[in-house]
Amino acid sequence: MSALAETINIEEKFSGSSLNGRQEGSLEEANNLFAPDSSGEFDCDGSNTLNDAEQAIDPRVALISPDDNQFDVLLQKLKERLDEGHGETIYEVGVGDEHIDFVDGAASGLTEEDLKASVDSLKLLAESCNADVVLLREKPAEEGTVAEYLVRNRVDEHDFMEVRVAVVGNVDAGKSTLLGVLTHGELDNGRGMARQRLFRHKHEMESGRTSSVGNDILGFDSRGDVVNKPDTHGRGLDWSRICQKSSKVITFIDLAGHERYLKTTIFGMTGHVPDFAMLMIGSNAGIIGMTKEHLGLALALNVPVFVVVTKIDMCPPNVLQDTMKLLSRILKSPGCRKIPVIVQNSDDVVVSATNFVSERVCPIFQISNVTGENLDLLKMFLNLLSIRAHFRKDEPSEFQIDDTYSVPGVGTVVSGTCLRGTIRLNDTLLLGPDPLGQFQPITVKTIHRKRMPVKELRAGQTASFALKKIKRSQIRKGMVMVDKQVKPQACWEFEAEVLVLHHPTTISTKYQAMVHCGSMRQTATIIHMDKDHLRTGDKAMVRFRFIKQPEFVKPETRMIFREGRTKAVGTIQRIDPTAHPPPQVGGKVKHRGPGRGTAQSRDKSKDGASAQASTSSERTGKK
Repeated sequence: MSALAETINIEEKFSGSSLNGRQEGSLEEANNLFAPDSSGEFDCDGSNTLNDAEQAIDPRVALISPDDNQFDVLLQKLKERLDEGHGETIYEVGVGDEHIDFVDGAASGLTEEDLKASVDSLKLLAESCNADVVLLREKPAEEGTVAEYLVRNRVDEHDFMEVRVAVVGNVDAGKSTLLGVLTHGELDNGRGMARQRLFRHKHEMESGRTSSVGNDILGFDSRGDVVNKPDTHGRGLDWSRICQKSSKVITFIDLAGHERYLKTTIFGMTGHVPDFAMLMIGSNAGIIGMTKEHLGLALALNVPVFVVVTKIDMCPPNVLQDTMKLLSRILKSPGCRKIPVIVQNSDDVVVSATNFVSERVCPIFQISNVTGENLDLLKMFLNLLSIRAHFRKDEPSEFQIDDTYSVPGVGTVVSGTCLRGTIRLNDTLLLGPDPLGQFQPITVKTIHRKRMPVKELRAGQTASFALKKIKRSQIRKGMVMVDKQVKPQACWEFEAEVLVLHHPTTISTKYQAMVHCGSMRQTATIIHMDKDHLRTGDKAMVRFRFIKQPEFVKPETRMIFREGRTKAVGTIQRIDPTAHPPPQVGGKVKHRGPGRGTAQSRDKSKDGASAQASTSSERTGKK
């Protein structure tokens, strides 16, 4: 791996002392992406009815010839890991457990015969769980060989695992082209043929630039093979057929790269709740324009990032080398603190994917959409990505709306993401808030996931609902549908801890800017700060007031505050549902200032009168 030496060898980095001190998170957990237990594969708590002999199983040899009791214990652990990993886990065969005191307890590796017996036992366990086993890689160890296997549930026609990946990068970096190649299985001709299938509007086809939030899917079966097959009679993909054949579906959120559409890109990153971000960089153009903006946006929202460098077939080697050096320097900078890893083979893919959960690792892929170079490595990496967020299904349901439609013959349709709980057909939820801050009951008529009808929607999944007895004009982006148990309250004012990333001058009270929080976006006014002024790099507790209508926001939610080139990020700390709306004068919102009769208001009126007199005298002088 000569190119890895240019940045860092990931395996050496993780075996070193800098990260084994667990300074940035649980890297022992990171060695297994989906395993919930950080203290060993067989670390069972006191609630499990295991005797001392069963607790002393060495995981290195446990799969070689287990008896009935040991088989039941192993089966129970595998079911728990599949459940924690939303239907998949990476199983290491032949790894010793350093937490158990054996004569050679910490040693790893098996002979060829023992490894074969262990794999046969693992396949029996997976068969009992209705799952498939696929070899990812084998590596040498002290006592022989260690193997890593992907265990994934088999295809269920009515359910699939969904991972959302936001695609960001500067304009002309090749975002839509790469998605067209990945999802349709055909290479590009170098003149933009692949991206034509993704555009939604006529002006996008004419200019070649994405201006809206596009969606595309890539399906994998239980063995990790791509199931996307384009329709022979047309250019479109049959989403429902792909979902029926897939155990895992990658949803690509294609965002705009042009600075003019930054508002749309921020909405896609906040409202569509991506698990990961794929930063695209054109190797010939380098890191220019909005590349750093989008990287900073992903870091501000705590979304793990991996980088794809495109167009390497047309880029001179020296330009590509300069681009990689600059990229490596940016990722290692104090603002990012990432470990860049150039992925060159399947071993690099497995190591970087299993350690990607730590958010320190940043894999870098160098691909060509014309020749297809390294596209297989990128597909393998996408196949190994896990669902990052752990949503709770037993809580009252909550669904945020990010788009609305009016479908002939169906009526009003809304799409969005289920953040908590489970929503079923004919459930009655509260929809709101309306301009008065009220919530009204609404019934879910049908549910579709990726154009496939389903009976229920669980937390962490995206779907579309057909609603009864409501017009599309009554619904807007940013509204929510919640269970009655939540007892939702809309608020006009909230407090947030804000960090100013960039501002040309200073921010004071009465400053107005756009607030993005989830799928909600609205202009808000700063009415109070615990500092007199805020400049670039300052942090403060700020009280905001919406200018148009109340919104449903919750504490501990990330928000973005922007206006032009001004950008700030923060976390909502407290909401104030008792705050009253600002008064309206002549149909326009008037924000409260000092009351009449106060010294400050009299001074302002004098200043205004003198300014008016001076301007009138200037006019007469000119005449």
